[in-house]
Amino acid sequence: MEETANARKVWLLVMVASLGYFVDIYDLIIFSIVRVQSFSDIGIPDTDMRADGEFVLNMQMAGLLIGGVLWGLIADKFGRLKVLFGSILLYSLANICNGFVNDVPTYAWVRFVAGIGLAGELGAGITLVSESMKKNKRGYGTMIVAGVGVLGAILAYYISAWFSWRTAYFVGGGMGICLLLLRVGTFESGLFTEQANQDVAKGSVRMLFTNKERLLRYLCCLGIGLPIWFVVGVLVTQAPEIGKALSSEVPLSAGKGVMFTYLGISLGDVLAGLLAQLLKSRKKVVFFCQLLIIFFAMWYLTSMGISEQRFLVLAFLMGLGVGYWATFVTIAAEQFGTNLRATVATTAPNFVRGALIPSTLLYGWLVPQWGILHAAMAVTLLLSAIAIFALTRLKESFDKDLNYVEV
Repeated sequence: MEETANARKVWLLVMVASLGYFVDIYDLIIFSIVRVQSFSDIGIPDTDMRADGEFVLNMQMAGLLIGGVLWGLIADKFGRLKVLFGSILLYSLANICNGFVNDVPTYAWVRFVAGIGLAGELGAGITLVSESMKKNKRGYGTMIVAGVGVLGAILAYYISAWFSWRTAYFVGGGMGICLLLLRVGTFESGLFTEQANQDVAKGSVRMLFTNKERLLRYLCCLGIGLPIWFVVGVLVTQAPEIGKALSSEVPLSAGKGVMFTYLGISLGDVLAGLLAQLLKSRKKVVFFCQLLIIFFAMWYLTSMGISEQRFLVLAFLMGLGVGYWATFVTIAAEQFGTNLRATVATTAPNFVRGALIPSTLLYGWLVPQWGILHAAMAVTLLLSAIAIFALTRLKESFDKDLNYVEV
């Protein structure tokens, strides 16, 4: 009877984490969906759309970088639940404020604050679920969190299509505030509670840099996730500009593209999780996903005269390729002990998101020299090559016992 009650609590935790990530994704990608509409409304000329869009997106990513470290330290020192409450409150309030902006600098700074808040949700949720489930079942839990969570992008698209871009931000912030009420019945990770009184360093970023093997392990965790946000943040978000270079039949919609990409990511997360359980290997799944990314990205970037229908199909297929997001975060969490696990699981996805900054800088530097299509191809191939190399340096973590600490 007690075991049944505990199982119900765990699955309640999975549900709450899934809904939290749903809201997180909505607020995370809403700018990519409403970029053109909101910029037009506040008077940004077409010639500045791409550059100003990269600036605002990079400010959000910078916030994610800082927030990843901040929330990771809090999660390992004071508990995973504190992060789930604090982060969602911050990004919900920031998104409400976003509905009132009227210029690019203010827009960028509010997205920066939102980015700090958005940094805590996924890592803390994945860590909490991973530590609360049986080791041979935790892949299912993290799969559900990501599979349900990324559907927030679909809602973001439809809200932005039905209402104004300002209302879309208000809805995102309002959902976050409502979600806080659902969090009341959740519980702290048992593994964190057990090690809370142990005399070991907790949430110490310094520990990641004072041991060569541990640092390389961490860098490889980051490396395997690098292609994900370039696909979403550049290949799909800049669909209007890439479509022009491809002589598209009609202007390509970034909003529709993001929606179909996240449909693919949602399905991809589920398939990646199931395949990992079947193969008992997360590394094989990530390698296969890299091959999908390269194949579908090259198909997209060589589709001259591309139609809207083909673009949306390819956006969905590229989403399938980058649908190893939950697997990537799970691998990062499984590579480290309880006293560093949340720090790694929270910083890794946000550093990967933040890596979009140097990726877009490199891409932006290559565009004038090689053209937008060849620049996008080159950066995609480079990031996937780094991911494959990093993957070869990591140990398989499937079915690994997580009840240990880093010393």
